[in-house]
Amino acid sequence: MDFAYEPEDLAFRDELRAWLDENLPEFLEQGEIGSHQGEGLLRTMDRRKAWQRRLNEGKWAAINWPIEWGGREATIMQNVIYAQTMAEYKTPGIYNANGIWQIGPMIIKWGTEAQKEQWLPGILTADEHWCQGFSEPQAGSDLANLRCAAVRDGDEYIVNGSKIWISTAHIAKWGLFLLRTDPGAIEAGRKHEGITAFIVDMEAPGIECRPIREITGDAMFNEVFFTDAPVKAEYRLGEDGQGWQVAMGTLGHERVGSSGASIGMKYELEAMIAAARAHNPEALHDPELRDRIARAYTQIEFTRLLNTRALSKVLKGEKNWPEVPLAKLQWSWLSQYLAELGVDLLGPAGLLEKGGPDAVNSGHFAHNYPWQRFTSIGAGATEVQKNIIADRAIQLPKK
Repeated sequence: MDFAYEPEDLAFRDELRAWLDENLPEFLEQGEIGSHQGEGLLRTMDRRKAWQRRLNEGKWAAINWPIEWGGREATIMQNVIYAQTMAEYKTPGIYNANGIWQIGPMIIKWGTEAQKEQWLPGILTADEHWCQGFSEPQAGSDLANLRCAAVRDGDEYIVNGSKIWISTAHIAKWGLFLLRTDPGAIEAGRKHEGITAFIVDMEAPGIECRPIREITGDAMFNEVFFTDAPVKAEYRLGEDGQGWQVAMGTLGHERVGSSGASIGMKYELEAMIAAARAHNPEALHDPELRDRIARAYTQIEFTRLLNTRALSKVLKGEKNWPEVPLAKLQWSWLSQYLAELGVDLLGPAGLLEKGGPDAVNSGHFAHNYPWQRFTSIGAGATEVQKNIIADRAIQLPKK
């Protein structure tokens, strides 16, 4: 792709920077919005809600959405500019990341006009929180093996089964779920068929969310149990059996979103070097650590280029292969590499958590070290992604 900025890209960048200069300071004064560190998820999400609403007022919340739905129909280069600028400014997280970046675009693509009118405004305004329910205890890495069943009963589907690792399900009003509407498809060797996408009211009877406590002490992930839970037939997204196609589009946006987060890793690296200069300057003279810093810098630049290519394919509607899974793998590896490097650069000070008087950057590096382990699972397990790439992209011989 052409990396040169067009006049409209420069105007987009300048407008965004001017808007952030005017609107961001009051939010940063409240603390690091979007952090999980010791604040409690609900307080964090309240802050994210306020920030998303401010973004939406300036039409900066959903830049890829159509103009008639509050978006900007941003180009590929404008997406890159947006990600880079938000990372540079260290902006807060948003309340409805799933809704804005993954679920909203799928409703726009697959939904009826009535569904768009019902759900898109609430996603944008952060009035309703959304979750995404794909993984199951027996189908976390092989999504096509999902067995949570939805059986048609008049104007409803009756759902039984469970999901796991569903982020923020316990505070969500709505969720996009994949359910098995053809229970015989797996045994018949047609496991990619008979899957249907549904919008689920998380407050409906028969649905129970059980938060899972993480190593960081937070509880963002959930198990979700369905016991004869009713889902309206009119909440089906796409046709019966089209769930796999819906899922692939959703995962393409999710994995570009997650891998695109690596654009902010440049600023994470700069932050840890600055912290080391202030709190453990001798570390920056260590040859082994200097080599790791150089390796991180190089890999961040490689990742930026890979993300741009992946984003280009997704936004053009092209097959997102193999750039998107490769970018996801790189995001996972680099997130953990930087988390380990940050702690090592600070030495003993890197282990001090938030709350202590000597904690560096409010304990950010101590928190980040265990937290980033989730990237081996989030948006697709690392081992499974490697196997898929080896089989389909590199076409390594099988034993």
